[in-house]
Amino acid sequence: MSWGTELWDQFDNLEKHTQWGIDILEKYIKFVKERTEIELSYAKQLRNLSKKYQPKKNSKEEEEYKYTSCKAFISTLNEMNDYAGQHEVISENMASQIIVDLARYVQELKQERKSNFHDGRKAQQHIETCWKQLESSKRRFERDCKEADRAQQYFEKMDADINVTKADVEKARQQAQIRHQMAEDSKADYSSILQKFNHEQHEYYHTHIPNIFQKIQEMEERRIVRIGESMKTYAEVDRQVIPIIGKCLDGIVKAAESIDQKNDSQLVIEAYKSGFEPPGDIEFEDYTQPMKRTVSDNSLSNSRGEGKPDLKFGGKSKGKLWPFIKKNKLMSLLTSPHQPPPPPPASASPSAVPNGPQSPKQQKEPLSHRFNEFMTSKPKIHCFRSLKRGLSLKLGATPEDFSNLPPEQRRKKLQQKVDELNKEIQKEMDQRDAITKMKDVYLKNPQMGDPASLDHKLAEVSQNIEKLRLETQKFEAWLAEVEGRLPARSEQARRQSGLYDSQNPPTVNNCAQDRESPDGSYTEEQSQESEVKVLATDFDDEFDDEEPLPAIGTCKALYTFEGQNEGTISVIEGETLYVIEEDKGDGWTRIRRNEDEEGYVPTSYVEVCLDKNAKDS
Repeated sequence: MSWGTELWDQFDNLEKHTQWGIDILEKYIKFVKERTEIELSYAKQLRNLSKKYQPKKNSKEEEEYKYTSCKAFISTLNEMNDYAGQHEVISENMASQIIVDLARYVQELKQERKSNFHDGRKAQQHIETCWKQLESSKRRFERDCKEADRAQQYFEKMDADINVTKADVEKARQQAQIRHQMAEDSKADYSSILQKFNHEQHEYYHTHIPNIFQKIQEMEERRIVRIGESMKTYAEVDRQVIPIIGKCLDGIVKAAESIDQKNDSQLVIEAYKSGFEPPGDIEFEDYTQPMKRTVSDNSLSNSRGEGKPDLKFGGKSKGKLWPFIKKNKLMSLLTSPHQPPPPPPASASPSAVPNGPQSPKQQKEPLSHRFNEFMTSKPKIHCFRSLKRGLSLKLGATPEDFSNLPPEQRRKKLQQKVDELNKEIQKEMDQRDAITKMKDVYLKNPQMGDPASLDHKLAEVSQNIEKLRLETQKFEAWLAEVEGRLPARSEQARRQSGLYDSQNPPTVNNCAQDRESPDGSYTEEQSQESEVKVLATDFDDEFDDEEPLPAIGTCKALYTFEGQNEGTISVIEGETLYVIEEDKGDGWTRIRRNEDEEGYVPTSYVEVCLDKNAKDS
């Protein structure tokens, strides 16, 4: 089966067919190229998807990924990233093993096809030239034969006519002979050209065309084989990454099997355990006794005995209800009122408003009522440190000792801080050892450097180590205090914060929200007498140590205001006072009358004149 013998007369169709074969090959190359682009795009999308759901570093979301289910999800994202890498490998291998090779082969194929069909056209043109020569000699022979016949007939006609001279007859005879000779020459020439054409035609159809068509057939068969091999390579490229993709999928399955619901439940306990004990039973309160009202020890309100106020702010009830009451309740005593300020009266005259505008009323809780009684039993001296601390907690600042956290969470934070400080100490000690070794080398080999140049650095590192150790001791003291409280809560009175007080007295305050307050921490149980003593001492210490806030301006009272709520102060129309804190947007301005009296008044009740220098600073 050969195209040269079977398709000897299908030159044009073979030319079209081979061009179609090249087009198919180029179409397959384009298909593979688009597949590689799809693989790259898919891999990019997978990587972006994996990156999108990765936890952000140093964020709260990263802390949530300590659970086994979240760790499994992270493993899944990592495996998907590797999975995307395999699709990139598929794209690279297809591009290098198929697209590049086939593109080069197509160029070679086009060149070979062009050469073969050029030879075919050349042979075709040669046989056509031979055919034209044959036709030309044939027509010349035919014309010469006809001319010879006409010359012979003319001679015979002249020879038979008696009126024609002998010279004319002889001339006609010679002309006839000449034509006959020309016809013979044309005949011989035609015969020679015919033999030559037949030979060329035999060579064309039995030698040249079969050879050319055989080359074209072989070229086409190689193209078919090559596209088949490319298709096999296409499948093998995919097959090579299947084991690695299988490992990625196995990794996802392994991560899913590593999920431990019990461990996650334990982590939830560790994350949110407060360390509080459940509240005890609430005892019956007998209101039938007319002379004395008994309140149970488990009640949130403090009892009053023998006409003496029970100032039990630093202590704790046996069946404490701190986890179930609203946090920062005591802060309402020392910060600006939560209610909007009252509108100014219609008339500026005090007679128009006999009793003056009233500050918004709050329903007093038992605890705040006891605190108010205590505050009225002495001059109205505010605990400035507590006020500052309450404001800082209100603004979201975290105390250094994490006293705003429940005991268990506080212990974890302190332990974490101690570990971090120990790592920093170890790092500084390693640096000190390295500097010491370098100094020894300089002492032994002075040409390498001056040992005295390292003294400053060594002193600086030692100073840093000492600072870190002091900081560690401070946090270890707080940690020991917390760990001492957790096991035996009945011994809390014995573990009064003595060590903490000695190391960090400025942070102790029983006046308002402290680390032993209902903001999520716990209190200690003490006797009524010791509590009054501690409370009074703390008040004196707080006032002695704390400097009052500087005045930033003055104000004049436009109306009379009777401050009846905690944190407010009464003013009289026309009175001039000092401004120590301007309106923060809640409608209240903080003022001071003297060193002992300060509080909040409605901003609309006063005319404020701020000192520019103080405000700018």
